Amino acid sequence: MKQLAEIALPLVLPTLLYLAYVSYARRRGGEAPPVPWIWLAIAGGVLLAVTFGALALFGGAPPSDTYQPPKLINGTVQPGEFSPTNAN
Repeated sequence: MKQLAEIALPLVLPTLLYLAYVSYARRRGGEAPPVPWIWLAIAGGVLLAVTFGALALFGGAPPSDTYQPPKLINGTVQPGEFSPTNAN
């Protein structure tokens, strides 16, 4: 689900907004222009780049943290996690 929100949604959001606009224009009796596929693809790519940049700057754990991989304990998988490194 996280991948859908981080990758697929920014790519298709401009197209969804354009299709909503076309639907609204047709209901009002207006004529919709042809679909600008190139501009929609460029807008989706830019939005995806902004999303990846924001995730790189504001997401994740600090570089000093240590990653603890998933473990099997009593037949259940404990997910991996980041733990702070002791600075002592």
